[in-house]
Amino acid sequence: MSLTIINEKKHIISLKDLSEQETLDIINRGVEYSNNSVELGHQLKNQVVGVYFTKTSTRTRTSFTTAALRLGANVIAYGPNDLQINTGESMSDTLQVLSRMLDGLVVRTAGSPSILRAFANQKRMSIVNAMTEDEHPTQALADLTTLKANFGELSGLEIVYLGEGNNTAVALALALSKFFNIKLSFFTPPNYQIDPRVLQYAKSEGAKKNTVINEFHDIRKLPQNADVIYTTRWQTTGTTKPDANWRDIFEPFAVTQEVMSKYSTSIFMHDLPAHRGEEVEASVIDGTNSIVFQQAENKAHSAKAVLEWCMR
Repeated sequence: MSLTIINEKKHIISLKDLSEQETLDIINRGVEYSNNSVELGHQLKNQVVGVYFTKTSTRTRTSFTTAALRLGANVIAYGPNDLQINTGESMSDTLQVLSRMLDGLVVRTAGSPSILRAFANQKRMSIVNAMTEDEHPTQALADLTTLKANFGELSGLEIVYLGEGNNTAVALALALSKFFNIKLSFFTPPNYQIDPRVLQYAKSEGAKKNTVINEFHDIRKLPQNADVIYTTRWQTTGTTKPDANWRDIFEPFAVTQEVMSKYSTSIFMHDLPAHRGEEVEASVIDGTNSIVFQQAENKAHSAKAVLEWCMR
C-alpha cells in the first residue's frame, strides 16, 4: 500500500516570520511579474484558493483573486456571512474542513493575527494574512516591490511616512528593517503612534543592518532629503478615534503641495483608498511625482509572488 505524501504548505502571517532572503525572493518575483517576464497559467494549476474577507476591500481582494486566476488556480470567495462560523460552528472545525478542500486561504479580518495563527495550525492549506488589526504584510510586500521596480535597489533609500501609526506603518517598519542602509522616518500625530513594542523590534532589527528607523510627532523635524513620501488614509474602516478633535490633530501631517515642494524629486506613495483633501491634496495624488496607481497595480503582481511562494 502506498502512502499519500502531503507537502507542508507555507504561510505569511507576519513579516516577522520571513527572513531577509525570503522577503527579497517574494519582492524580486513580484518585480518579474510586473515586467511581464513570466509565463502565466501553470504555477498554481489545478489548485483551489479561498478568499475570505470579513471587511471591505477593493485592491487586496481583487489582487489576490486575479493573481490566483492568472496563475491557473480556481477561486472560491467567502463574504463575512458565508461560513457556518456565523451559526456556531467552531473555528477549528471550520479550518479542519477547509484545509481538506482548499490549497490556500487568503484572509482579511479586523482582529488579532492570533486567529490566523490558529488557521495556520495545519499542514494542508497555506494561509495568507491580507490584513489584520495590527499588521498588513502583503501591503508592505507590494510596496517594496514598487520601490525595487523604481529604484533598482532598496539599500540606501530615505523614506518619510506621514500619518497614523497603523497596520500599514507597522508592516513597512517590519519589512524595511530587514534591509541594509535604509533611513525610515515616521511622522505620526501624538497618541497615534506605532505600537512601541513593534517599533522597538523594528529599530533593533534594522540596527543590525545599519538601517535607521525613527518616529517623530513634530512635523517641523521633517528631514531635508527623501526619496519617498508615503501616507495612508486617516479614517480606517471599522475604527474610531478617541479624540473628538482628531482631525485638528492630524491636519499638520497632511501631504500638501507645500510639503512636496520640499522634495521636488521624491516619489509619492499611498496605499489607497485615499480621502482627497484630508491626508493628501488631490493635486499631489494626481501629480507627476505620484506613483500610487502603479503601486496599486503592483499589489496584483506581488500577490502572484506571495501565492506562488506559499503554495508551490
